[in-house]
Parts: sequence; C-alpha cells; structure tokens
Amino acid sequence: MSDIARAVVFDVGRVLFQWDLRNLFAKLIDDADELDWFLANVVTEEWHFLHDRGVPLADMVPARIAEFPKYAKHIQAYAERFNESIPGPVEGSHELVERLHTRGVPLFCLTNFGHEFWGGFRPTQPVFDVFEDIIVSGTERVAKPEMRIYEILEERSGREGAQLFFTDDNPDNIAAAKARGWDAHLFTDADSLEAQLKASGLL
Repeated sequence: MSDIARAVVFDVGRVLFQWDLRNLFAKLIDDADELDWFLANVVTEEWHFLHDRGVPLADMVPARIAEFPKYAKHIQAYAERFNESIPGPVEGSHELVERLHTRGVPLFCLTNFGHEFWGGFRPTQPVFDVFEDIIVSGTERVAKPEMRIYEILEERSGREGAQLFFTDDNPDNIAAAKARGWDAHLFTDADSLEAQLKASGLL
C-alpha cells in the first residue's frame, strides 16, 4: 500500500463546524441558572451521544420527555431544531479543506454524529462535496474512540497507519487513532492544524 496517496481525515464537530447545545437552548430558556441546569441534567452531551452511537430519536426523545415532562417542548426542539446547535464553521478550517483539495489530497471525514441529524445537516453544507467518503457513527452504530469505527475508515479508504493523517478535538479519539499507527493530531485551531499539515508534507 506504500504507493497509495496519503489522505487527510477530519472530525466534523468542533473541527470543521462549531457545535454547542447552548446555541439552541439559550433561545428557549432565558434564565442563565436554569439553562445551565438543563444542559447539565436534561439535554446533556452524554445523553446526546446515545444518538451518535445509533439510538434512534424515536426511542430517545419520548423516554427523556417521560423523565422530564416539564421540558417536553425543549426536548422536542432538540430533535427538530438540532442544526441550530451548529452556528457555523470553525474559523479557518474550511480554507484548509479547500487548499488540500486543490492539491489533490484525498479527504475523508470520521465523525461522531447521529444518523438522523446527519441527514438534516449534510445537505446544507457543500464543503462535504469534496470528501471521498464520510464515516458517520450513528449510521455505523459504533462511535469513536471504539476501534471498529477506525477499522471501517481503513477498509473504505483503502489506507492504514501513517497513510492517514487525522485531526480531532478529543484526546481519546486521537489516542485511539495513534494506537492504530495513524498520523494523528489533536485539533485546537486552524493555525496549528495548518502547521501540522505542513510538517507532515501535506500542505
């Protein structure tokens, strides 16, 4: 496999796009203390991660409403207005995607993202058109940092180990990629990613 072109693998949330549940629920809950409590106890990132792992919204949402009936409309808004938790691109990241694409570098995404939410988000974002493949955890029903999702990307990209440059904002996801021999880098901002890509000979 040594003569196969090296590829760059991007995470999506907090690497290509900003993501914060607060962006949606600050529109629905005026009191700051109540908003903090709601995000810590009702629609939490940990609960949201169930959808990333493949649990359907039709199972998650009614169960959560039964647990917190006072917030039924808010929990329903999570299912219906999720894109409002994604306010826009991470500054500078899309420019790096375009530069890599212009250079002919193969591009992939490996994202923890709910299957249903991905279906509503992907069509709104033409930046994904330049990616050869996008591995979505909710569709595969396995999420980073579990090894199987990295294996899926290897199988579908035809690459392994150092042939894959990977950037992700989660240290656990980076550690799992490094364990497979990937050229993996923790994302903090586009400037540092640009430097890493240059050091790896990709820009």
